[in-house]
Amino acid sequence: MRSAQGTVNGTEGLRAQNLSQILTMVHRDGPLSRAELTRRTGFNRSTVGALVLALTEKNLVRETEPVGGRVGRPSPIVRVNPGIAALAVNPDIDALTVGVVGLGGHVHARVRRETAGIPTLEEAVRLTGAMVSELQPVLGGIDRLLGVGIALPGLVNAGTGRVLVAPHLGWRDADLTGPFGTAVDLPAVAANDASLGSLAESIFGAAVGVADSVYLNGSASGIGGGIVTGRTQLVGSRGYGGELGHTLVRPGGSSCHCGRSGCLDAEVRLERLLGAAGLDGGGIEALEDVLADSPGPDIRSEAERQVELLTVALVNFVNIFDPALIILGGFLGSLVDFAGTSLEDQVNSASLAGRVTVRRAALGPELLLVGAAELAFQPLLASPA
Repeated sequence: MRSAQGTVNGTEGLRAQNLSQILTMVHRDGPLSRAELTRRTGFNRSTVGALVLALTEKNLVRETEPVGGRVGRPSPIVRVNPGIAALAVNPDIDALTVGVVGLGGHVHARVRRETAGIPTLEEAVRLTGAMVSELQPVLGGIDRLLGVGIALPGLVNAGTGRVLVAPHLGWRDADLTGPFGTAVDLPAVAANDASLGSLAESIFGAAVGVADSVYLNGSASGIGGGIVTGRTQLVGSRGYGGELGHTLVRPGGSSCHCGRSGCLDAEVRLERLLGAAGLDGGGIEALEDVLADSPGPDIRSEAERQVELLTVALVNFVNIFDPALIILGGFLGSLVDFAGTSLEDQVNSASLAGRVTVRRAALGPELLLVGAAELAFQPLLASPA
């Protein structure tokens, strides 16, 4: 015989799951009407109404009347409160980016600071604290900060919050979440930057609704990847999956920090493109301007070389993972625009699988911040009660 307490706990557990389902749905797909939430969840109207009311009382969602005349009783529109937010941090070898991201993937503010050299972990933590102080005018309008998410170009153990190795930064076997969390007085979580980029694109960007995709991100630190198969992110037994930058594309080529030669990460580099354009720094935005404005012969030749080697890697990924979509972010997105349709055509002509679409990441420079914030949102989305 089931006890009354057991019944209560079971009821509370079911209600908590339902609240999570509604909040997550509106966060990822919203704004949605109550009628649409009823249709999607299969709950009755009164149950949806009660759940929305509970989330409204917690200031997690807000309701507004629909715009435009409609026949019959209008169904209120439910939208997340973007004032429920997280800090997002992305350290790199040439700069540190900090953002304030609200529920629904809304980026309230983004600040990027170039560094004089490759920052140490301690320097990145100090700079993060200073940049957060600069963001106080924005933070003053935020209802609640949930935590800080860190998108790091390296191998991160999400369970322990430690970085195993961030080779280009020179960070090895160090506590990552502790120092950053202490600096901003918030709980901190961290993961590989490219994996978080893949997550963000699958929720809010180019891969929405796509069950199988491969994502590659190119930054000053190098190239990382993320794989989504069957709508589930492939992370590996220790969370280090997706190191697609160490695919061999040119035997006997440039030395890679992993100890081999000719890896994608060693051959397709942002600094090579900037150098060919005669630029010393400026990042992806500077490269974008050069490639979009009649690039000279040196930068054109280097871009064509990198597109050719990138194609080799993408063909391998298509043959191994059979994705429906390949998404390229960071400076790789700039190469997509430079190559036009030829990149996709070359990949499809050389791969064994069916046709795959190659697309630039949709979230632009905010991509990794949105992914890092999503990491910080997970506890709330899982248990809004």
